[in-house]
Amino acid sequence: MLTKRFGAEILFEDVSIKFTPGNCYGLVGANGSGKTTFIKILAGIEPATRGEVTIGRDCSLGYLRQDHAEFDDTPILDTVFMGNQKLWALHQEREACFAQEDLSEAEHVRSGEIEHAFGEAGGYTMEADAAKLLAGLGFAEGLFTKKMRTLQGGFKLRVLLAQVLFAHPDVLLLDEPTNHLDLESIEWLVELLNRYEGTVIVISHDRFFLNQVCTHIADLDYHEVRMFTGNYDAFAIASLELRELREKANDKLEKQIHDLKTFITRFSANASKSKQATSRKKLLGKIEINEMKPSSRVSPFIRFTNRRRLGEKVIAANGISKQYDTCLFRDFSCTIGPRERIAIIGKNGTGKTTLLKILCGLLTPDAGSVVRGETIQLSYFPQDPGEVLDLDCQALDWLGAFAEEASRTETELRSFMGRMLFSKDDVFKQIRVLSGGEKARLILAKMMLEGGNVMALDEPTNHLDLESIEALNFALSQTEGTLIFVSHDHRLIASLATRIFELVNGTIVDRLTDASSMG
Repeated sequence: MLTKRFGAEILFEDVSIKFTPGNCYGLVGANGSGKTTFIKILAGIEPATRGEVTIGRDCSLGYLRQDHAEFDDTPILDTVFMGNQKLWALHQEREACFAQEDLSEAEHVRSGEIEHAFGEAGGYTMEADAAKLLAGLGFAEGLFTKKMRTLQGGFKLRVLLAQVLFAHPDVLLLDEPTNHLDLESIEWLVELLNRYEGTVIVISHDRFFLNQVCTHIADLDYHEVRMFTGNYDAFAIASLELRELREKANDKLEKQIHDLKTFITRFSANASKSKQATSRKKLLGKIEINEMKPSSRVSPFIRFTNRRRLGEKVIAANGISKQYDTCLFRDFSCTIGPRERIAIIGKNGTGKTTLLKILCGLLTPDAGSVVRGETIQLSYFPQDPGEVLDLDCQALDWLGAFAEEASRTETELRSFMGRMLFSKDDVFKQIRVLSGGEKARLILAKMMLEGGNVMALDEPTNHLDLESIEALNFALSQTEGTLIFVSHDHRLIASLATRIFELVNGTIVDRLTDASSMG
């Protein structure tokens, strides 16, 4: 019966749950509900306030590390090898033996023992096995010997994912494994997890991913964890039906209580009915209404309106090219009209963000030109919040700069921020201490105030919980302006995109699409 408290705050209480082999459990819940804490307790990294976790004898456990800087001075391939601690120790001892010119008789004996154990542990295929994992996650062989510090955060996460998969643990704990993965890598991970024979417990805000891999959903809400059979869509329907059934049952009980009280009040003083009134009093004392705890799930209210009507000329690119170490794309031309919804997709590192910024006038192409219509009002959501946020500013003050004069009173701004889930004194927090989800919602609030008729969003769902993603998805579907966005969220692309720009091998494929073409 697991319980976790932080002072007076309860994350979860008296949780009793069993995870069995061959199943994949999606751990879902609102931001701040305690999902990461729960999975850290399962991994033995953080203690519970009360209760304990029991793991089967000889059962190995792998946890996706969140400390991306821990292996900065380690080559990528060695970082993956470290996922199997026993094999890594044998590998190091074996290498040390090979490095010696003369071995004593005892060292010769030990060398033979190491060689045998190394082979038994899979040492002779370790390099090929690690390379296969890295290739699936988008790494070229030429990168394997480079130090981890040479990688950007998203690619570090991929190596750490390969590390935890390398040991083939019986229990696999994954906290947001799809963050920073492109569509191709997500689909690779889906295939791998669907073949996985152990127990998988995964936290993710990617609805497509949860639907593809989960056999069960463990829902952390109401300070408890409830288990549902099926994927995320099945859970969403079942949890709603369950709450509706509870509400109907309570309504029925409340009506019964009302009828009993009415009878008792009316006939208590009536001699012929007094026994019936007494009987109903006893019945009334036995009735208990099931307490409907407040859900930790709260959806922000997101709506985008255009301050200015968008003309027919929006964006026209003519022969644009961009190169850094390699050519990202060359001689690309396109015309983007009003109300188009364009998704920019491709592997990580192919230039998606670069293309978005060039089209929006935030970056200059090496060659070619981009002409933007005179009626455009751009509203931009960057992948790195630091591009637009003043980290030293209070959230309320920063947001107020984007409001029209009449809406800049503290009362009105606080009310507006409340709809974006900033409660009470949260509005006075310095932006640098906000969580990733809070920063994302603050930028979305800015976009709502700006009223841009062209919206450019770069990976907007990375730090949002499922409720916020659903709210954003709906709001974007209702906008009347032009939408250009980079995303790896399969469902966001499928439900919004009318056109796709896909970056492949230095070229951009421009194609029309609809929801059915994305699955």
